[in-house]
Amino acid sequence: MLMTVMGRNSSASYYGELAGVRALITGLSPACGVDVARKFADHRGRLVVHATAASPELDAVATMLAETASEVKLFTDACRDSESSISFAQAAAQAFGGLDVVINLIPITGPDMEGRESIEAIEDLVAEKLMLPLHVTRIVANRMRLTLNEGLVLNVMTMPAPRSAGEAAIAGIVRSALAAVTRGEAQRWAPQGIRVNAVGPCATVPDPGAVLASEPDIAALALYLASRPGRTLTGQIFDAAGIAK
Repeated sequence: MLMTVMGRNSSASYYGELAGVRALITGLSPACGVDVARKFADHRGRLVVHATAASPELDAVATMLAETASEVKLFTDACRDSESSISFAQAAAQAFGGLDVVINLIPITGPDMEGRESIEAIEDLVAEKLMLPLHVTRIVANRMRLTLNEGLVLNVMTMPAPRSAGEAAIAGIVRSALAAVTRGEAQRWAPQGIRVNAVGPCATVPDPGAVLASEPDIAALALYLASRPGRTLTGQIFDAAGIAK
């Protein structure tokens, strides 16, 4: 398994070719994505960071990232509809003259799932969560195409470990929707060498060592996929279990 190999390779935490990488990370919060952002900052990356709300805790995270990153641009646009999402994606795509890596963090929390008892309600939740990542994927990938940049998009959708059959069903629907979007976008951009992969919730009891079980695992995967060894992978869905709260 890919994650087993990565977990045993201590050198996987740093890739020299990623020094100065231009990376966009959306959905960052003090509770989600800090380890991922820090790994790219540690590569002296130039980071565009998006969060949905400003806070003293977020300011502290940005300050920490700035200590090792070459540059950090922080956006706190709400992006609650397509128009604002497209506007943000267009601005982010032009940062630093273009981007090499996009990480869309998409946590689905326990409160997000409350009251979602019908298929339609779950599909509405998925559509809401994927709106910004999908606009970002298409706009940034098109910019990569125009600049002949064979970049990476990684959509990371996490959920709490299912505690009931209903929550397991939600995880299954979420994963299926994410897989369909990921494979469709991967096929769309493959001729330009642009890779689109995803991390999705595991809807069944996972095998130990076969899933991403922590945010550092996700950070290690993101670095691997952005590096030369990972550039043969696109359209892949990696399992995560119990990371969101």
